[in-house]
Amino acid sequence: MAQQYLFGGSAAEPDPQDWRARSDWLREALSRHAYAYYVLDNPSIPDVEYDQLFRELQRLEDAHPELVTSDSPTQRIGGVPLPEFDQVRHDVPMLSINNGFSDDDIRAFDRRVRDGLASLQEAEYACELKFDGLAINLRYIDGLLVQAATRGDGSTGEDVTANIRTIRSIPLRLRTDRPPALIDVRGEVLMFKNEFAQLNQRQREAGHKEFANPRNAAAGSLRQLDSRITAQRSLRFFAYGIGHLGGAPLPDTHAGLLDWYVTLGIPVCAERAVVRGADGLLAFFSAVSAQRASLPYDIDGVVYKLNHVEQQRALGFVSRAPRFALAHKFPAEEATTTVLGIDVQVGRTGALTPVARLAPVSVGGVTVTNATLHNEDEVRRKDIRIGDSVIVRRAGDVIPEVVANIPERRPADAREFVMPTECPVCGSLIVRPEEEAVARCSGGWIKCAAQRKGGLLHFVSRRAMDIEGLGEQLVEQLVDRGLVITPADFYRMGLTALSELDRMAQKSAQNVLDALDKSKSTTLARFIYALGIRHVGESTAKSLARQFGQLDALLQATEAQMLEVDDIGPVVAKSILTFLADPLNRELIEQLRAAGLHWEEQQVERRTRHLTGKTFVLTGTLPTLRRDDAQSMIEAAGGKVSGSVSKKTSYVVAGEEAGSKLAKAEELGVPVVDEAGLMKLLESPE
Repeated sequence: MAQQYLFGGSAAEPDPQDWRARSDWLREALSRHAYAYYVLDNPSIPDVEYDQLFRELQRLEDAHPELVTSDSPTQRIGGVPLPEFDQVRHDVPMLSINNGFSDDDIRAFDRRVRDGLASLQEAEYACELKFDGLAINLRYIDGLLVQAATRGDGSTGEDVTANIRTIRSIPLRLRTDRPPALIDVRGEVLMFKNEFAQLNQRQREAGHKEFANPRNAAAGSLRQLDSRITAQRSLRFFAYGIGHLGGAPLPDTHAGLLDWYVTLGIPVCAERAVVRGADGLLAFFSAVSAQRASLPYDIDGVVYKLNHVEQQRALGFVSRAPRFALAHKFPAEEATTTVLGIDVQVGRTGALTPVARLAPVSVGGVTVTNATLHNEDEVRRKDIRIGDSVIVRRAGDVIPEVVANIPERRPADAREFVMPTECPVCGSLIVRPEEEAVARCSGGWIKCAAQRKGGLLHFVSRRAMDIEGLGEQLVEQLVDRGLVITPADFYRMGLTALSELDRMAQKSAQNVLDALDKSKSTTLARFIYALGIRHVGESTAKSLARQFGQLDALLQATEAQMLEVDDIGPVVAKSILTFLADPLNRELIEQLRAAGLHWEEQQVERRTRHLTGKTFVLTGTLPTLRRDDAQSMIEAAGGKVSGSVSKKTSYVVAGEEAGSKLAKAEELGVPVVDEAGLMKLLESPE
């Protein structure tokens, strides 16, 4: 049967001599045909006709540059390479979702939802696919795409606007005469399986390295500094959520939100449903599982969201995930391969991890050549030997692991693994405390380069000192060339030495130095966490900062005082005291202080906890405070920070471009303060 095309031609084509009218008509027609092709998957004209219209618009715009608009289809071809990606702070954090794997997990989730909404007998859920791609935030102002950013760490992502504009399924202008003043559309950029195969074919023909799977191809394509390369890759987009919204009412349900997106011309996956109760959730999962292999794209599960927005707000969030949503992951995928050898990796704390070197095998679309064996006891328990045939498991982004050997395939010359007695990196003695399963290098970060690199990367990481530009490759160079031994050495580096490193120029080096200078102004909690004390994560670092207020007080703390800190027991207390008693660590702390690292100790000195029982919601961009730092200060005074506004909210702290949370606060009569007001509350609740 002949292809049936939508729309057909326009009966109102303007005079070709009227250049402006003709260019407007061509842009509208091309956008309409692209929507039919890329979003509706139902072409409206043959490809050859589309190409003719596109070339005509190109000729017009080349001859008359004043006719070019930012939303013209010709602007999707990519521009000149960017030196680097700018950072974008999300007004509304892009949170992760907790996972469930079994039927029991799903029923428990449904029970928690109903328990959290006491009057609810049966919950209604919106069900979607969990795409295996890259999360993106698209910002439209007055209907025009103005910015696109990656998820990043949830609070801050990378500006990839130039690359996103090359994705033809994403509208450069929303298809409505009454667009919202501002909307952040959230979704996933991915690559379809057939387009992934074509990309790898081109890579092979060009003699380039192939991509391991569609997700890596999509992520790599989207993070190209040269958007012309991205334009040559076939990327797609599906929307699944919303961030900031202004100038339009939010639909009452999540399903209604996705339906609204469709009317705006935003691509939404058709494989979605609204169901009731746990049985409905499991039925959707079963149906999707049956058709997973035939889908044109990769998925690693499905996502369940409480459908009604008011119920979502009532449930709120826990930690960094919503209580009203759950990702139901597919079972881990497994494959069989051979153990070629067992190496030992040394981590930043000196922990030794046996790693199996494997004959390459594809597990869930990813080529696996290494898999963790966790520790020496696990190797013995599973009886894994060099030469064994083994089962390897991989679930999502989890590091592949060796599950078990296949005894009947064990060769006669299979060899047992022997844990080394000396560190393979620095030659120091390997020790294993009686109460622990993990063996460790005794050399410490000064002697052991593996611990040094790991410790330095931890120090500069986003949750620690947050030093942009100091990535893994640069840190490795600095360590290998002997330029950096301790974190204090970062602050002694000069422009000339940095500029001479591989893939560094004077501008890049200056950016690193500027980031180092910026990092000197921090918080006590971040500083403690950055030191990399064993057993001390972000939460424990915050507890220590709250309890002791000043670094000197922490340095002088006794074991009894340490045990008074929330969530700190004898093992953690011993680890902290041992670290702080080491003269080298004391010297490092003093060197960092001498380098200019500082924090507002008077803000954490107040241990009256006078905001205990108060709940805060942060929205918008504050003039001087980062959101993480504002949260730390509130928590230091005993307050709690929530992700959603309700009648129980004590204060909403609003910065620039505050959105729906501010409107909700005003609707409920919740007090609203700015940054100055927050600082007054931190001084006194009155």
